[in-house]
Amino acid sequence: MQYLELKNSFKDFTIFSLTDIKRIDASFHRRRLNEWQDKGYIRKIIKGYYISSDIEIDENVLFEIANRIHKPSYISFETALSYYHLIPESVYGISSASTRKTYTFKTPIGKFNFKTIKPDLFFGYDLVNYNNRHIKIASIEKAILDFFYLNPHIKRYPDFVSLRINRDIFLEQAEEERLYRFLGRFAKKTLTKRVKSFLEFIKNA
Repeated sequence: MQYLELKNSFKDFTIFSLTDIKRIDASFHRRRLNEWQDKGYIRKIIKGYYISSDIEIDENVLFEIANRIHKPSYISFETALSYYHLIPESVYGISSASTRKTYTFKTPIGKFNFKTIKPDLFFGYDLVNYNNRHIKIASIEKAILDFFYLNPHIKRYPDFVSLRINRDIFLEQAEEERLYRFLGRFAKKTLTKRVKSFLEFIKNA
């Protein structure tokens, strides 16, 4: 297989793997990938996963790559809160929820953090479409709950203030009924208490 053949075969893919290539060319040898890297045609993200060097890296591309390199996973936590403009600052690295073990990939294009949640908490994400592709990202309600779930130290008024949550955006976009429905599935009294305190804070801020 020549590089132009590969590029045409995966023109609709942001990221591809050695396994993807072997599905269309069983005789393909991975040394070709090393050659194409040396020539600057492709970039290695992590072992076995590559992107074309001419792909423009933006938020959507980073999110799609995160979804792909550690399955199953969806964008959540600080990254989702930033995506919804609930927090003011940019977040270092892409944070995702996954049922697999907690892991961090440091790659040439960025840092990808995967944080473990229980399988029965793997829900509440939306499929966001872009360029005929889609990204799994937590809904605004689930992103808040995931964040509180993995940050049990956030429970008092000063903690809520330090989050710098955009009150207007939260009250406009978050659906309280949906948030409570999701919260019930966590079945954790301490989490419920902290989230209720946060909601009281945000309504009266």
